[in-house]
Amino acid sequence: MSDNSKIWLSSPHMGGFEQTFVQEAFDTNWVAPLGPNVSGFESDLENYLNAVASQEVHIAALSSGTAALHLALIMLDVKPGDEVICQSMTFSASANPIAYLGAKPIFIDSEPETWNLCPNALEEAVKNRIAKGKKPKAIVAVHLYGMPCKFDEVRKIADYYQIPIVEDSAEALGSIYKGRKCGTLGDISILSFNGNKIITTSGGGALVAKTKQTKDKAIFLATQARDHAAHYQHSEIGYNYRLSNICAGIGRGQMMVLDQHIALRREMHRFYELIFAAAKDITLLREPNTELFSNHWLTAILIDPKKSNGKSREDLRLLLEQHNIESRPLWKPMHLQPVFSDCPYYGGNVAEQLFENGLCLPSGSNLTPADKQRIQTVLEKFIS
Repeated sequence: MSDNSKIWLSSPHMGGFEQTFVQEAFDTNWVAPLGPNVSGFESDLENYLNAVASQEVHIAALSSGTAALHLALIMLDVKPGDEVICQSMTFSASANPIAYLGAKPIFIDSEPETWNLCPNALEEAVKNRIAKGKKPKAIVAVHLYGMPCKFDEVRKIADYYQIPIVEDSAEALGSIYKGRKCGTLGDISILSFNGNKIITTSGGGALVAKTKQTKDKAIFLATQARDHAAHYQHSEIGYNYRLSNICAGIGRGQMMVLDQHIALRREMHRFYELIFAAAKDITLLREPNTELFSNHWLTAILIDPKKSNGKSREDLRLLLEQHNIESRPLWKPMHLQPVFSDCPYYGGNVAEQLFENGLCLPSGSNLTPADKQRIQTVLEKFIS
C-alpha cells in the first residue's frame, strides 16, 4: 500500500533537544514570559550572529517577528501620517506594522536577480517622496525566501538620504551577505521563529539591536512599558510582546540543529536543481554570485509561459495538490493587496510577474527519501 500522506511546504522539524529545556521550565515553574530559557535563547542567538558580525548585536526575544518589526518602527519614531518604504514582494507582516502606527507604506518593486528591493526604484521613490515634502521615516528591506537582498546598494541610498533600515530577516536566519550574517545588517533587524521557519519556537521572533540600550528599550516596551517603581506605573504605551520561557526552551533546542537544518534546506534546493537541469522553461531562485549565501528556506521556481507550451505554475500547483503535496504561489505583492490599494508604488512589473509565474516547492529539512521520490515523480511528469 503506497503512502499518500500530506507532504507539507515547510513543517516544523524538532531536533530532539527541545524537550529537555521545556521540561526544565515545567520542573522549575518558569512558565511566564521571562526566565532562564528566554535569556539563554537570546544568548544563543547573540553568539550565533556575533560569530561573524561586523559589530556586536543584542537580541530581544519576542512573541513574533511582526511584534519585533512593530517595536523597531516605534523606536525609529514612526508616527501617524509618516511614510515608510517597504518591499512589495513580501508577506503582509512586513507591511502591517506600518499601518498599526497610522503610517503609510510606500511599496517598491523587486529586482530580478534576488527578487528583493530594487535599488533603482528605491531611489526614485525616496527622491519623489522628498519632493512631495514627505521624507520616508524608514526602509523595510526583506531577504525573500532566505535570499539576501542587494544590501550594500540599499544601504548606500539609505545613508545618502539619512533614512534608517529595518532589516526583515524573518526568512533568512543563517543566510550570509558578503561575509555578514543576515539579521546583523540593518539599523534594527528582525527574526521570526514561526512554525514554518528554518527553526521554530512554535510562535516567536526577535529584535536584533546594535546596542544594549536599544535591546533594553525593546524589552521595556514589550513588557507593557512598566516604569521602575514598586507599584505599577506607566509613562509610555507598552505591549505584551515578550517570548514565553516555554517557547524559548523550544528555541534553545532548535539552535542546536540550526546549521543542520540549513544544510538540509540547501540540499533540497540542490535536489530541485538536478530535476530541473534540462527544463528550459523553469528557473530557480539562486544566488547570483558567491558573495551571497542563502539558507534556501523555501525553494522557489519560475515557469516561463513563453517557453512552457501553455503550462503554468497553477497547472503544477494543482498537479502537486492532486498527489497530496503542498506548494504555494509566491507572495502576492503588497501593492496588489486590497487592503493597501491606496498606497503609492514605485517600479515596474517584476514583482507582478514573479507572483504570476512563481511557485514555492516543499522545502522542509525533515522530508524523507520517500517524500522526495513522490515529489520527483510528479515534477518529472509535469516536465515531460
